[in-house]
Parts: sequence; structure tokens; C-alpha cells
Amino acid sequence: MSFSSPLWLFALALVPVALAAYARSRRRAKRYAIRFPAVATVRAAVGTAPPWRRHLAAAFLLAALAALALALARPHVNRRVPVQQASMILITDHSGSMAANDVQPTRLAAAQAAANSFINQLPNTVKVGAIGFSSAPDTVQQPMADHAAARAAIDGQTAGGGTDTGDALLLALQLLQGASRKHPPAAIVLLSDGAANAGPDAATVAREAGSERIPIYTVALGTPDGTLANPDPLGPPIAVPPDPQLMQEIAQASGGRAFDAQSADQLSSIYKHLGGELSSVTRKREVTVLFAVGGLVLLLLAGVTSTRWSARLP
Repeated sequence: MSFSSPLWLFALALVPVALAAYARSRRRAKRYAIRFPAVATVRAAVGTAPPWRRHLAAAFLLAALAALALALARPHVNRRVPVQQASMILITDHSGSMAANDVQPTRLAAAQAAANSFINQLPNTVKVGAIGFSSAPDTVQQPMADHAAARAAIDGQTAGGGTDTGDALLLALQLLQGASRKHPPAAIVLLSDGAANAGPDAATVAREAGSERIPIYTVALGTPDGTLANPDPLGPPIAVPPDPQLMQEIAQASGGRAFDAQSADQLSSIYKHLGGELSSVTRKREVTVLFAVGGLVLLLLAGVTSTRWSARLP
């Protein structure tokens, strides 16, 4: 909970002050109480009320004071609401190293399954695009409300070639150019397993995306000991470790977040988390009226209970 006028919260200090004053007044009343022989007869005639009743009016009054102080501070609560419109692009690396099977069944197959699970969580109003790249971007689907087009682009990729991350990001940025200046938000989800070895500097493109308010969420896929079979039957396996440092740099430069996935289950969990996060936005809702109405109701209850249970004999 946040407050637009937090200085009014200092008014809450009046609650313990009022409570102390009430407790002191009750002690003084007991100190100067005078016994009358007829009091016992009166009590027998009217019955004995529970002790807590005499404090109920004061409790309502103190609660009302606290509620009204909070109302003056103008409280807000944050809540997640589904996005009605958004544009997102899934970028998938399908370079030769994505054929490694350290992530079962292969890195690319796990990435395709996770991407489809991600799309499943998005509302139909969200536009989804897809880019596949290896030595260059070779699969391009602009964001559309028809999610089947993005699924087809993702599922049609095969592993092979180098890793041109910068051009893939630049192409995605061009497709989303200006979308963030409108009401619908825009975002890029990049999955790659290796260092960029072709094209423009990916971090530079990420900084441009950050200036356009288009965050890039990155996933570094693979284990440090991932390998590929050597084309030379007599040669040792080729090491293909992921490059989480580059993914971290890209995410940080754009205002997004970086993730590491070393198994299909981890990758699926990350994509499910991203799907839930990107399919909703945080909205502030002012709840001043709730505290104000609550304070007035408590004041009314304080008045009613004071009249009914705290009346004095003439």
C-alpha cells in the first residue's frame, strides 16, 4: 500500500495519545468513586452488564480516528490486471549449438515447447510475433493477434549456422518501433545458448531498445558442459557452453530481466513466469473512500454504543 499524502500518517500518533488519556480517565474515575448503600439494590434491579461494554464506544472512536487518518493520507493499492493490448516478439536462436542434447530432448526442441507454453498464457488481444536466427535472421513473423502464425514460425526452425544476435534484436526493435509510445506495451523475449559471433553489437541494440521503453527479457539456455558431436569422427566433442553474461548485459541495458535455464523444466518454468508477468500490468487503485466510509461508520457505532451502554444515571 502507498500513500499520496503520507504526512497525514503522523495523525495516527493521536491514537495512542487518546488511548492513554482514556486509560487515565478510567483510573481517576475509580479513585474517586463513592460507595452508596443503594447501589447494590440498583444493580440487582437492572442486571450486570459485561465489563467490555463500557470500553466499546472508546474502541470504536479510536478505530475511527485511525481510519480517518489513513483516509486523509489517500492510500493506494497495487493490483495486477490483464493487459487488453500489447505487442511481443519471441526471438529464438536456432544456431548449430541448439542441437546439443544437454537440455532434453535438444535445446531447440525444449525452446520450441516452452515458447508455445508461453503463447498459451497470453490473452487473445495480445499481438505476438516471432523471429528465428542463426547466422542471420531467417524467420520473421510480425506481431499479430493470430497466434497460430507465431507458433508456425517457431516450430519450423531447425538447428544450424552461427549466432547473429544483434541483427535479430535490431529487426525485432524495428517491428515494434513506436509501439511503446502508444498505450499498448511492448516487449521482447530472447532465447539464446551462445555468444554472438556475427552482426552488430547486441548490447548497443539493447540500449536503443531501452530508450524506446521496450524491455528485453533474456534466457540463456544450456549447461556449462554442453557439447556437440565433432564432424571429425576422431575428434573430441565440441564444447558449446551458454553465454549468460551477454544475456545479462542485454537485459540490463534494455530494462528487462535475465534468466538461466539448464533443463527443460527450468526453461518451461521461466517461460510460464514470463507469460504471467507480461500478460498483466500493475495498476494503482485509490482506496481513500473505503477508509473514509469505514471511519464514519465507526464514528456512528461509537455514538450508538456510548448512548446505549455508557449512559449515566441523573
